[in-house]
Amino acid sequence: MLAEAMQALLDGDLEEGRAALRSCINATVGFEKLGGALGRSPKSLMRMFGPSGNPTAENLLGVISLLQDETGVRLRVRAVADAA
Repeated sequence: MLAEAMQALLDGDLEEGRAALRSCINATVGFEKLGGALGRSPKSLMRMFGPSGNPTAENLLGVISLLQDETGVRLRVRAVADAA
């Protein structure tokens, strides 16, 4: 689920990426624990990852880092030459 969320974000599908991250958060740590770990209000985080949310890079990367630790999934970015 985390990898799918990241791929959607990298593909520019921000709405789908935020929705997938929100689902991943709900399925793993939950917004209460996430808020405590990041020093943010759970409600603020819910808004950030809602349909019209706009998380800052700092918040997005903090969430990704925490979700990697929680799920045991390690994300790696790899450059691939465009076939066109």
